Amino acid sequence: MYNLGDKIVYPMHGAGIIEAIEEKEVLGEKKKYYVIAMPCGDMKLMVPVDNAESIGVRDIIDNQEVENVYRVLEQDSKITEMNWNKRYRSNMDRMKSGDIYEIARIVRNLSFRDSLKGLSTGEKKMLNNAKQILVSELILADGSTPDYMNKKIEGLMDKN
Repeated sequence: MYNLGDKIVYPMHGAGIIEAIEEKEVLGEKKKYYVIAMPCGDMKLMVPVDNAESIGVRDIIDNQEVENVYRVLEQDSKITEMNWNKRYRSNMDRMKSGDIYEIARIVRNLSFRDSLKGLSTGEKKMLNNAKQILVSELILADGSTPDYMNKKIEGLMDKN
């Protein structure tokens, strides 16, 4: 179980800080919920305490893992020749995993593809979502700001 002030990641939404644990009645059943404040966009999420583990809620990464994520972003990207629909589904499965390294690869690969060939509307939206998820965790892990982290990510990917 997590506590107030813990920094956690909710797959497909990103990282946030638990600001409350509340009991709510939904459909006649009382349950405890984590109220998670997201650092980007003033969004708050409520996650059932009982389901947190099964839906993939996890601790944020540590400083060493932040450096590993930066290395993933610096790596050369490869354009896969699968059609956009298969690529989209593959990337969506990787995003649902909540794995920060997979999210970083999606950001790197889609950014590279966008710079060369452009992206479909769906892939542009996915890139923006993946970038927001990535930024939310990295800023909580290293204490920076969204603007700084967006520039850092762009700078790392510009190296290749």
